[in-house]
Amino acid sequence: MSDHAVLHVKGRVLVGPDDVRDELWVVGGRVTYDRPVGTAADDVRTVEGWTLPGLVDAHCHVGLDAHGPVDADTAEKQALTDREIGALLLRDAGSPSDTHWIDDREDLPKIIRAGRHIARTRRYIRNYAHEIEPDELVAYVAQEARRGDGWVKLVGDWIDREAGDLTACWPRDAVRAAIAEAHRLGARVTAHCFAEDSLRDLVEAGIDCIEHATGLTEDTIPLFAERGVAIVPTLVNIATFPDLAAGGEKKFPRWSDHMRRLHARRYDTVRAAYDAGIPVFAGTDAGGSLPHGLVAAEIVELTRAGIPALDALSATTWGARE
Repeated sequence: MSDHAVLHVKGRVLVGPDDVRDELWVVGGRVTYDRPVGTAADDVRTVEGWTLPGLVDAHCHVGLDAHGPVDADTAEKQALTDREIGALLLRDAGSPSDTHWIDDREDLPKIIRAGRHIARTRRYIRNYAHEIEPDELVAYVAQEARRGDGWVKLVGDWIDREAGDLTACWPRDAVRAAIAEAHRLGARVTAHCFAEDSLRDLVEAGIDCIEHATGLTEDTIPLFAERGVAIVPTLVNIATFPDLAAGGEKKFPRWSDHMRRLHARRYDTVRAAYDAGIPVFAGTDAGGSLPHGLVAAEIVELTRAGIPALDALSATTWGARE
């Protein structure tokens, strides 16, 4: 097979939720549904099977591992791992590394970045975030809005060591001003939120998306639906909550109990959000403690939460790419 050969794909080609075709061709690196003619048809390789659009991982971290920023070789391996399982579009939900060099690599997934995490002082994982106080929030949001690709990532809640539990990180007025500044600069804002307390303030401040969203309740689900605020449940990450809780039980028993309760109702929470009309997208949270390449496992988790298979697939394909 020559470098200029045509790839003929036969089987079930899922173009969209209502568009299933029998075949396609890849000619010169581009997809076409028209049979090639002339010299282009002289060297054809045919494969058969199910064909999907490139997958979207709407929450991962390229250039980050459990200890903080990584070198370019490691970041490349992370991106290649995602590519090999079919994830061709990644929303990087916060990284301390500058990975813009990936934009020049046609063989790697496209990345939409949210800059670096913005967290409260001593309220997030070491070496991950800008750790600041509320009076600095607007300035740092503006900085990361310019650094990213249209998104800014806040840490909305984290363990408060004095309280011994998850609590909101930011005063209402601070997040309102910060989100307004991001929107003024043309960026959207998302936030890490495990617990319940931060959600109403963030949504009423105009936030665009919430990551994890395990703290959604009957009180806040209608608000999310009304405002059109999307969620990225990262269920493959939420599966680690019991181990996290066990590790912190002696020092922070309230936090451990809270994490277990959030985990126990995770599927019910996601299904209730879906039933209410909240947009749900597939993300893995890969790149911190989790490996890359888990987006297919996340789709399985969404179906376990009760989301119909076609809609779970949409959450990582045609529904997510926009």
